[in-house]
Amino acid sequence: MNRKEFITSSLALGAYSLLPFSLSSCKSNSRFKLGYQLYSIRDEMAKDPISTLKKLKAMGYQDFEHYGYDEKKLTYYGFKTKAFKAILNDLNLNISSGHYPFANYFNASDETLLKYVDKTIEGALLMQSKYIVWPWLAPENRNIEDYKKLSDKLNIIGERVTNSGLGFAYHNHGYEFKNDNGKNGFDIITNTTDSKLVKLQLDMYWIMHEGFSTPKQLIENHPGRFVMWHIKDMHKVSRDYTELGNGSIDYIKELPDPKKSGLAYFYIEQGGNFTVNSTKSASDSAKYFKAHLEHLL
Repeated sequence: MNRKEFITSSLALGAYSLLPFSLSSCKSNSRFKLGYQLYSIRDEMAKDPISTLKKLKAMGYQDFEHYGYDEKKLTYYGFKTKAFKAILNDLNLNISSGHYPFANYFNASDETLLKYVDKTIEGALLMQSKYIVWPWLAPENRNIEDYKKLSDKLNIIGERVTNSGLGFAYHNHGYEFKNDNGKNGFDIITNTTDSKLVKLQLDMYWIMHEGFSTPKQLIENHPGRFVMWHIKDMHKVSRDYTELGNGSIDYIKELPDPKKSGLAYFYIEQGGNFTVNSTKSASDSAKYFKAHLEHLL
């Protein structure tokens, strides 16, 4: 997945009357807002972000995690930050977290990195988000020595972000769990970063995909540190992404204790491999979550 993409489209408001979803299904009994990672519906966000947000709201989503902040233009999805925040306010929606392309600055000096961090903080504060996330690591940096360098960078960023009043987290994929002469990146990250400054965003799909552990066991090992979750299913044949309830992960069994996790926010995600299209996938996953998993939170 290329999380370095960003959207530069701004189109007119869509009409609620055209939505094919019932707003009566939006109510939730969970103490957490139903969240969605907007990368999952990036094609529609590129065409018409406001109409797409309205459709997601009609499915029951209330909170989002963004990607693609343009720090040079101070825009989200083609809108200036304050304007985009106003749109969210009008829709009674939130963006509580954001994925930022810190990997682009892996080889930069600490001074250059922190200048970029300050830009992400500026955007997050204007957006009234709570968390800033390092979401991805380039293939050439997925080695033991670079994981040690990464940990140093995470601590530096975490201190800067924490001092701003926001939270900072690292998002796992599968490559952190690869064995390299008895060592792996995930252990290096968790053991050499300051748990007060660097929280974790647990991508449950990748944990199950790699077979390294389970979400419950990881949380037992790091209680209180997994402040955010990504929940997505794994196709039974291809092991690619799929809609919740359509795959091989039994989340009724695997979903961890949110209190022990330290959970503040969760996001359903599907980066691709849609059965029909990205909009239908968002709808199907929301329906499955509300019917089968919501009560567990």
